[in-house]
Amino acid sequence: MKEIRKVVLAYSGGLDTSVILKWLTETYGCEVVAFAADIGQKEELDGLEAKALATGASKIYIEDLREEFVRDFVFPALRANAVYEGTYLLGTSLARPLIAKKQIEIAALEGADAVSHGSTGKGNDQVRFELGYLALNPTIKIIAPWRDENWKFTSREAMIDYAQTNSIPLTITKSKPYSSDRNLLHVSHEGGILEDPWEEPPEDMFTVTVAPEAAPDRATHLEIEYVRGNPVSLNGEPLSPALLLDRLNAVAGANGIGRVDMVENRFVGMKSRGVYETPGGTVLWMAHRALESLTMDREVMSLRDGLIPRYAQLVYNGFWFAPEREILQKLIDETQTNVTGRVRVKLYKGNCIVTGRQSPHSLYREDFATFGADQVYDQKDATGFIRINALRLRIQALDRQRS
Repeated sequence: MKEIRKVVLAYSGGLDTSVILKWLTETYGCEVVAFAADIGQKEELDGLEAKALATGASKIYIEDLREEFVRDFVFPALRANAVYEGTYLLGTSLARPLIAKKQIEIAALEGADAVSHGSTGKGNDQVRFELGYLALNPTIKIIAPWRDENWKFTSREAMIDYAQTNSIPLTITKSKPYSSDRNLLHVSHEGGILEDPWEEPPEDMFTVTVAPEAAPDRATHLEIEYVRGNPVSLNGEPLSPALLLDRLNAVAGANGIGRVDMVENRFVGMKSRGVYETPGGTVLWMAHRALESLTMDREVMSLRDGLIPRYAQLVYNGFWFAPEREILQKLIDETQTNVTGRVRVKLYKGNCIVTGRQSPHSLYREDFATFGADQVYDQKDATGFIRINALRLRIQALDRQRS
């Protein structure tokens, strides 16, 4: 590792990567190229270039990856209805493989020896980054500062002191030491008061959602159109993937949609409390499921639903580029062939309520389902259907009676 000449650092401008940038130049005496992925952080990117150069980077790449992120990572996961442990829509998990991919591309462009990230040795992101690096360049050197023998910091407070000593500007403070991560799908919050799972998150922590009780007293009605499982328009207006999600985030966030407070099982083995804001993603997830209920065959849906926990776990644990995730994606995408149509939803004080669904591939037939008179279903047929399905239960009951 002492032979490293140039390293590409995944850089956000936050506490960890700002300190790491300075630490890399001091510890390894190497050139550091900063890389920041624009995946929807908005104002967090303001002044990032000047800050990186002032902290010691030789140059910085700021890549606009918003469309690629939503089209190639968020939408595939939403087609799978991927939810980790029944609650988490995988916002950070989906961003890391894209960042790793672009980081490896920049390392090749720059002729860099190594890549680096700011993830701790306790978290999931170290795994997600490094599995991505090694899947795309198996010979790349990796510097993980939190696991490095030269790393001298044992807490975020110590890093804040170091940053202040070295005149590195920060937005984080010791009184609010939250770790936040934002992209177009969500905002995540960890650390500080949140490390006590009994403590309620302070309202001033939330970024893109209002409290449900502070949301408007009148419901907001939306119509989302899907083609083959992908949302393509909002209220009749065709939009690109990133623009659609951004627009929906604003509307849903203003209605208090998408707050999640959970204790999750990290891949490394410990439990961790995370608070997430996923306004637009929550609406898209619910609308997608509603459209599937109209268009997807029962047994196909049952098979696919059985794969959701496995798919979500693969993404959460960092195996985006693994062959098993790619094979699962192909199977899931095949189930989306007829998931085309429109869904109406009503947003009201933290609730997303489906009020209508419509599709040219609908499997719902009113003439079969009606409680009124019909000419297509003979109700007497249900007698034999029930008796055949009850046969094994009857035999079991007869055996109990004999004994």
